[in-house]
This record gives sequence, structure tokens and C-alpha cells, in this order.
Amino acid sequence: MTYQETLDYLFSQLPMYQRIGQAAYKAGLDNTISLSEYLGRPESRFKSIHIAGTNGKGSVAHMLASILQEMGLKTGLATSPHLKDFRERMRVMGQAVPRGEVVDFVSKHRDFLEELKPSFFEMTMAMTFDWFSRQDLDFAVIETGMGGRLDSSNIIHPELSVITNIGLDHTRFLGGTLREIAAEKAGIIKQGVPVLIGKKQKEVQDVIECRAHAMSAPLYYAEDLFSLGNASTNDRGLEIEVKDSDGTRSKYLCGLHGNYQQENIRTVLAAVSLLNGMGKLDIDRGAVSRGLERVVSNTGIRGRWQRIGDSPGIICDTAHNTEGMRYVVKQLKEIGFERLHIVFGMVDDKERIPLLELLPRDALYYFCRPSVPRGLDAGVLAEDAHSLGLKGEVYGSPEKALAAAKSIATARDLIFVGGSTFVVSEVL
Repeated sequence: MTYQETLDYLFSQLPMYQRIGQAAYKAGLDNTISLSEYLGRPESRFKSIHIAGTNGKGSVAHMLASILQEMGLKTGLATSPHLKDFRERMRVMGQAVPRGEVVDFVSKHRDFLEELKPSFFEMTMAMTFDWFSRQDLDFAVIETGMGGRLDSSNIIHPELSVITNIGLDHTRFLGGTLREIAAEKAGIIKQGVPVLIGKKQKEVQDVIECRAHAMSAPLYYAEDLFSLGNASTNDRGLEIEVKDSDGTRSKYLCGLHGNYQQENIRTVLAAVSLLNGMGKLDIDRGAVSRGLERVVSNTGIRGRWQRIGDSPGIICDTAHNTEGMRYVVKQLKEIGFERLHIVFGMVDDKERIPLLELLPRDALYYFCRPSVPRGLDAGVLAEDAHSLGLKGEVYGSPEKALAAAKSIATARDLIFVGGSTFVVSEVL
């Protein structure tokens, strides 16, 4: 099979949550464990850092991987979903898995895959661990897909576990309250493995602390290790000042432009501090500084407050829940422009009213449906938006919606593209 034929086979044979939603979700680790045993437990052959959380886990994963790369460590990075190419999900030193590796894995193990019938994500993690195990890695940074306790990545035994924050997302699968979701994400905490919490939240603190205590896992909070100071954005990224627990002040430039990255940067700095303090690594400040500044070129991260056009300015962001969108709207209000145009689409299993309520009323909207089976009908989205005072028209696709916005916007206007990872994917 060619690479494209292999992808077509995977998409047709294995249920993929990002495309079809709930029907693809398989609760439990039975398939993952079966795949691991069949492949000879590849996840046990490299050191790792495991990252979960409602928002920010992808950014934290990319930043940590970039820093490890700047230390000269051979680093693997596993993230999801992909924006353009399946191979984005697994990288070594910033380079995506070769197409031949994907083809060979499926060809070699096709009979077993068809017998087991894993989900797309279960197969993807098995492929990732198998490839990583043959790369002589110094470290791998592994992002969970959804939740934690039953996530297919949760068979690793990492050097450090990280939970960025807890918010209301994927409630059909993880629970309808913050405490239920926290319990699922705290499921990545392993026996004796230190765990870092990116954001201290009173509503769920005892849930996480109870799990850490039960697992004899040392627990740390990023804000106890570092405090945030002044921050500003420029053409190069986000400049931020931090102070550590000893009172030492430092400044860093991060190549990502979103103001919401401040908490993520603090989490990354705390993770580095813990890894150094545990004797797992010896990461110097220069590597941290270079890793943060070069995160885009080192890891290929895209879709996080990414500017993709000028005159008019065009910015896209993958924020797709209320916590993430709240930060995005705040930053939009801080930018100077004449008029705001928003290209917006969602998937059908998200709570759309709470998210729509956050959006600015004075923008002009271009509603669209991302081209995945989960995509929410743009007419339904527009009807809900109109009921909340958001004005705009319906377009046949994100590309057509963006083209319409560009045809109307002046050079002094701003176009924002978002609402769903898939909307961003289609315009990149």
C-alpha cells in the first residue's frame, strides 16, 4: 500500500473519535494492553514525561520537547489530534514519523489489527510506542488524548506526570462535573512518580491530592515554584517575567504568541525545575531559553494564536471549549483593529451556547461546518448565534467562509478563525 492508501485504510477500518465522535470511544485499556503485549511492551523501552489536562497540555508538551532537544537529548513527542497530516502525531527531534514507517507498521500488523479492532487512537499510540522504542530516545514527551485514567497513553511509567488544569470538556465521557473530570485526569498519577499540577483549583484540589496520596506520589503545584510577572507580546512571541521560590527573577521569550501561554510557560519551568531537582536531568537555563524561543521551529507546533495573514490580519487558534475561548476573546479585545471578522465552526458534541455567549457581539460572523462527520451544521450554529445577538451568514466550508471574510475585510480589520481544531486545520 502507498502512504495515502494506508491512511484511507486506517480511517475506514478503525473508528476515529476526532471524525465520528462518541461511536469511536472505547473505554478501558484492554485493547491498548493487548497491543502492547503483542508488540513486546515497547513503551517500557524509553523514559517519558506524561501530560494530561483540559487545556494547554499540547503547548506544554511541545515546549518541554523543544527544551529537551536544545539540551541535545534525542527527544520523542507524541500529541493529538493532527492538524494536516497524521504523521504530526509522532515526532523525533521535531521530525514527523516517516511515511514508510506508517505503511510498514500497518502492513506488518494488519491481521492482528483487524482481529483486535482497536480504535484509531489505540492503534496510533501502539504505533507511536513501537516507533519510539526503536529510536534510541533519551526522553519522550507523551500527551494524553482524552482524560487520563483510561487513555491509551496511560500504560507508560513516566519520570514525571503533569496535569495542566481541569475544565469542563468531553463531559459525555469524563463526567459532567469538574470533580469527576479531575478524577479521570488524575488517573495518570503512578505509584511513586512525582506529579506537577499546572493550576491550583480549589474545586478539585482534594480529588487530585487524594489520588497522589494513595499512590505515594510527591505532589507539586507550579504556582508554588514560580510566580508570574509582567508579560507582553511582540512579533517574536510572548515575553514573560517569572520569579522562582527563592525570589530570583528571570525573563523568557516564547515563540508562541497567545497570552494564555503564561500559565503553560510557568508549568514548563516548574517541570524543568522538578526534573533537575530529582536528578533525572540537568537542564541549564540556556536550553530553557532557547527551547521556549524556538518551540515552533523545533517541534512544528501550529494553530496556537497563529498569525496566517496580514492586511487584513488573520489569526487562528484551536481553542474549542469555554476555558480556552475565554482567553482568546480576552486577547482579541486587546488588539487594535477597525472591525473584527470571525470565521467560526464547531463539532456537534460540544456545548455551544456557553461558548457562543463568550463571543463579542460587535463582530461580523462567518459560520461554517468543518468537514468531518462530527461537524455541526452551520445553519444550526448560526441560529443559536443569532439568538444571542451574533450577526453573520452561513458558508459551505471554512475555506469559503475565510474567503468571504477576506473579500469584505479592509486592511485595518482583523479576521479570527476558530471554534474547532478542524476549522483551523482546514484553513492552514
